[in-house]
Amino acid sequence: MERPSLEFKLPDTHEEGKLYVVDSLNNLNKLNVCPAESQPSLDEEDNTGGTGESMAGSHASNQRLFLVTFVLTLTVSLALVSFVIFLIFQTRNEVDQISSRLLSEKKNIEELKKLNNIILKHLNQSRIKE
Repeated sequence: MERPSLEFKLPDTHEEGKLYVVDSLNNLNKLNVCPAESQPSLDEEDNTGGTGESMAGSHASNQRLFLVTFVLTLTVSLALVSFVIFLIFQTRNEVDQISSRLLSEKKNIEELKKLNNIILKHLNQSRIKE
């Protein structure tokens, strides 16, 4: 069984004529739909040959803009993460210093308690002797 072909073999002149008609209709549609300020000039399309080179250029510039934005975002994110890590280390150092001070103060308080007990014992003994 043969499948019917979906391709139509048209003469080249007829196909070129169709393309010209389609381009003309597109240009007419642009004139009717687009406002005068935002309408691209027809001369620009004629210079590119109607192949979409201007669209490819804008696509490439959009890709470059996206890439630059992406790189800047990554750079800023890396800087922020580095700053947060730096703050974590600084905080850890400060907490270590404070805890070592607290330990030394705790030792001093314990020594003062011992001295206080010794003084109280001595005073109690001296009262008893009197």
